[in-house]
Amino acid sequence: MTEKTSVATRLGDRIAIPFWSVAVLVLVAAAAAFPGVIAPRGPLEVDVSQRLRAPGWEHLFGTDELGRDQFSRVVHGAQASLSTALVALVFAFGLSILLGLCAGYLGGIVDRVLMSVVDVLLALPHLLISLLIVAGLGAGATNIAIAIGIASVPAFTRITRAEVLRVSSHSFVEAAAGYGLSRVRILWRHVLPHARGPITALAALELAGMVLSVSALSFLGYGTKPPAPEWGTLIAEGRNHFATAWWLTVLPGAVLAVVVLALHRAGRGLGAAETSLV
Repeated sequence: MTEKTSVATRLGDRIAIPFWSVAVLVLVAAAAAFPGVIAPRGPLEVDVSQRLRAPGWEHLFGTDELGRDQFSRVVHGAQASLSTALVALVFAFGLSILLGLCAGYLGGIVDRVLMSVVDVLLALPHLLISLLIVAGLGAGATNIAIAIGIASVPAFTRITRAEVLRVSSHSFVEAAAGYGLSRVRILWRHVLPHARGPITALAALELAGMVLSVSALSFLGYGTKPPAPEWGTLIAEGRNHFATAWWLTVLPGAVLAVVVLALHRAGRGLGAAETSLV
């Protein structure tokens, strides 16, 4: 059996993602990529004669105070929520890789300064850091992605540093340095590939929290501005009619909860697979 076959077999044995989680994520991905196919009605189409209609066959999630189809708004809102969370994840992943590699491999004053900053940020609640940053940058999906990404950097950086220290103690890294390879090449060719497992596992788990954080900040009014649909914004708008139109808040909230739970379960399965290959 070759090494690649062995790795593939171990990976297949370790991944344990529930079927319902995969089904939810496939459906949400399709909604984000092709919202017009899943929900033919436009999310901004106003029909006052249909205002505040309860869920039924004509309107699966009911309608809002302007007669807009709530199901269409939830489906189209998936694109805004997921894309913002993915941008935040890529931003946090890239920046933390750079900081963690520098801290773990260079050591000395660089390590002490970076880890001191990381420790301070880890002592603060994740959402509070995001809120402070987005309050300074201003509202908008891009600023939310940056804020959540920065707030997630400390956790990624600490994991990256720990893995770099672990891998750097191996003999093949010392041998590479003995051959006269540059630090950048050693980090890129020898350290990072062997340290990726736990970092990727954390990224898979963090995505669920990032989706929730995006919706939380949008709920507070820092996300996509109405009338554009976004899950947190939809939940916030529905509060004003909760007594008479509960579906405006409950159904988008239920979709958000199911998606976050599905991402978390999928992240746990992928994380177990990655860490088992380290």
